[in-house]
Amino acid sequence: MPVNDEVTSLSAIGPAAAGQNGAVAFTTTHWSVVLEAQGRSPAAEAALEKLCRTYWRPIYGFVRRQGVGTEEAKDLTQGFFALLLERRDLDAVRREKGRLRSYLLTSVKHFLASEQRRAMAIKRGKGQRLVPLEELSAIEGTEMEPADHLSADRLYERRWASTLMEQVLRRLKDEYRTAGNAALFDWLKQLLPDEPEAPSRAEIAARLGMTENAVRQAFHRFRHRYQVLLREEISHTVAIASDIEDELRHLIAVLRA
Repeated sequence: MPVNDEVTSLSAIGPAAAGQNGAVAFTTTHWSVVLEAQGRSPAAEAALEKLCRTYWRPIYGFVRRQGVGTEEAKDLTQGFFALLLERRDLDAVRREKGRLRSYLLTSVKHFLASEQRRAMAIKRGKGQRLVPLEELSAIEGTEMEPADHLSADRLYERRWASTLMEQVLRRLKDEYRTAGNAALFDWLKQLLPDEPEAPSRAEIAARLGMTENAVRQAFHRFRHRYQVLLREEISHTVAIASDIEDELRHLIAVLRA
């Protein structure tokens, strides 16, 4: 999804969009589960593994921007997440420092500095369930390589934002597909950006055999659900509910930059 599309679709999201759904969803968020769990509970392990998958691309992009070659960057990224899984470094994070985005960026900087000092190949992760590199490569394709000229920190933030947005759209698409409305999703998604080439509601109505008013109402529900899912995804990356609004504002700022 292009950045301009993302910004347009986020522009109307504010505190009022939270509702009860956001509060309920927060009680079982992934980052909260990891921070609150004592020891190696199955829930914490599953949450941590999902977080590693989500942040693989932003971390890889950051490492590559340090001037590291492709294969070495893959090894370093795998090694970084292997270390998290092995040492459970997340257990040491205090709640007041509990923003996953910031924590991982600081951690990978320390990790790379340590690796440079040791000047040795990554040997960690034996026996660990790492993020399957082949699976990620197939999904990401050429997008794994940072092609622009952003700084390492800004590239990390941009990849974080785009990955989160992709997850939101994927969840929404799955919901529509499960309900037998895959075609409706494909058309309504095109209404998110405010661009001249976007189809008109009249065109969508004609294609789907609906009235324009029905399309308008369907898009209203689509947009509302999109906003709810976005807040849920953000809640997965903070430790306390009061941080959701700040992370949402930060996400919008990153996409607009």
